[in-house]
Amino acid sequence: MALERRALIGMCVLIAVNQLGFGGIVPALPLYAQSFGVSASAIGLAIAVYGLARFVVAVPSGQLSDRIGRRPTLAIGGLVSAIGNLGCALAGSYPEFIAARFVAGLGAGLVLTTGQVVLADITTPERRARTIAIYQGTFIFSVGIGPYPGGLLAEHLGLAAPFTAYAAAGSAAAIVAWLAIPETREHGRGALGHGALPAFSRQIALLRRQIGFMLVGLIALMNAVVRTGGLFSIIPVLASTRMGLSVDTIGLGLAAGSVAGLGATYPAGMLADRYGRKAVIVPATVLSGASMLLFGLAAGEALYLTACLIWGVATAVGGSAPAAYAADSAPPGMNAAAMSTFRMLGDIGYVLGPLALGAIVDWQGPETALASGAAGLVLAGVAFARFAAETHRRSG
Repeated sequence: MALERRALIGMCVLIAVNQLGFGGIVPALPLYAQSFGVSASAIGLAIAVYGLARFVVAVPSGQLSDRIGRRPTLAIGGLVSAIGNLGCALAGSYPEFIAARFVAGLGAGLVLTTGQVVLADITTPERRARTIAIYQGTFIFSVGIGPYPGGLLAEHLGLAAPFTAYAAAGSAAAIVAWLAIPETREHGRGALGHGALPAFSRQIALLRRQIGFMLVGLIALMNAVVRTGGLFSIIPVLASTRMGLSVDTIGLGLAAGSVAGLGATYPAGMLADRYGRKAVIVPATVLSGASMLLFGLAAGEALYLTACLIWGVATAVGGSAPAAYAADSAPPGMNAAAMSTFRMLGDIGYVLGPLALGAIVDWQGPETALASGAAGLVLAGVAFARFAAETHRRSG
């Protein structure tokens, strides 16, 4: 238990530092991209290229964490993230900004994928969802609260300032990874030795045959579509232009949603451990879709803040159960393959969301784009409810 506790505490500190920096750029990112004089689709590209980098590095992150260990992979990810975000802050043109965003995405992919591998290593199905909920609550709170200080930095020091802050956060995350997180690779393998496992590509092929695993990956994909294509790309611009809200008010709304959802995170993990993963995943997915519709209907600050609150609660409630479901699906010793594939499926949405929803904005407007994302989320939730098998439900 000492290893598990130390690893969980270390991962929570690391992700709090790293994701506070990530959240800080949310209100400034689309406006910073817009400052280079580009279209809505190009703003979407600035977000999508980050997801593309995460997608590219997802499976290699799992392989690297199996080869050199979880802790070194996390530290490398923090350093690469710092370099990329500093490049964003110093970019003198849109192409330079896009290139730096790709580097930052590579670092983020290493950190986020390996972090989920660590959690799979240290948990068992009986307490997995609530343990992941502690980590996920820290993650969501940090991402959600970050837009407020990020908005203040952008308002008073310029739109590049949050990227500089994120570079500092990435460096701090690398230090935490190296000094505070124990190595969990052998713990995750249990009695299995490295030689007893099939090739990494074979492990992924085994996972792809599980319909429930692929459907929970679809939910992760659609959540990434609406988060990056809607929340990160469309909604800040919509709130600024149509609602007349300032950058710091936009950030305050996103932060308020995070605070509202924080209290629901751990109880949702307990429910997923007691009643099953599906009992939490399905309603949270549908509620997330509903919040996107409300963002599209909002015409002022009150409805904007309401939508932020609903989004924050829905993502907090649904934060741990999908990752727990993916970890449940891993055959013995294959945590790195399972969690890196799960991250890869989600990161496809990070690529598609800004591009697809940005194109819909240019074609039919932001309301139609948000409604399209909402419909995709609801359909993914319905498919999961119908076809995915339950992986864990406590008896008695």
